[in-house]
Amino acid sequence: MKRETAIKLFEEKQVRSVWDAEQEKWYISIVDVIEILTGTDRPRKYWSDLKAKLKKEGSELSEKIGQLKMTAEDGKLRITDVADTEQLFRLIQSIPSPKAEPFKLWLAQIAAERLDEIQDPELSIDRALEQYLKLGYSENWINQRLKSIEIRKELTDEWKKRGLKEGLQFATLTDIITKAWSDKTTKEYKVLKGLKKENLRDNMTNTELILNMLAEASTKDISAATNPKDFEESKNVASQGGNVAKVARLELEAKTGKKVITALNAKDVLKILPANKKNPKKKN
Repeated sequence: MKRETAIKLFEEKQVRSVWDAEQEKWYISIVDVIEILTGTDRPRKYWSDLKAKLKKEGSELSEKIGQLKMTAEDGKLRITDVADTEQLFRLIQSIPSPKAEPFKLWLAQIAAERLDEIQDPELSIDRALEQYLKLGYSENWINQRLKSIEIRKELTDEWKKRGLKEGLQFATLTDIITKAWSDKTTKEYKVLKGLKKENLRDNMTNTELILNMLAEASTKDISAATNPKDFEESKNVASQGGNVAKVARLELEAKTGKKVITALNAKDVLKILPANKKNPKKKN
């Protein structure tokens, strides 16, 4: 079963989601939805109590809820209760919230958009661009970010050719690459930037993003040239690819006298961007 993990935004709040290509459905983290609708700082407790209430009332909804591994606040993959959009529509009826109706409209929109993107993949790029613009990122940063997505896809396609598995193996190789070029594991990097569920790449500076792209592109090229036979050999390739970017980082730091790896995250960066770059005008 082919699944694609994504982070969706509702009113700038992150919603962990997984697209199931076979069923053509989004599966969405229930606790993320509850946190948005209720504003509670204990969404898991709220969901536990709601499940018990639904079961007591004889509702079959709680019994049909699925579970998938999703990235938790600590950066680790953890089993999370998920629901498809139809189930979420029913669940929302049990959650008193002024955001219920806007959220329902949002659910219908992302479902329709995904089906459109399957027919026309360029739409996904256009929507990513629009989303980053709404968040206030500069056009220069967005161009780098979209390029990084392309490079990442080329790398994961290379890993798939080698018979490597999405999930733990991909995460392990990514961690090796990150550690090699930045001297920090992915978790350490996120801690430095004060991140929890947020995407690390979305919180990199231009320079960090460029070096990360160099590391991943180098890993892909080395893998294609050396044909690693298994996961262990691919780990060695990942380290080599990361080291290419590490050499560039160290040389840049020596020339500038400044550290490349920074605690700046997206919120910090957007505060210091010039106003004309935060909200660029669309060209006619």
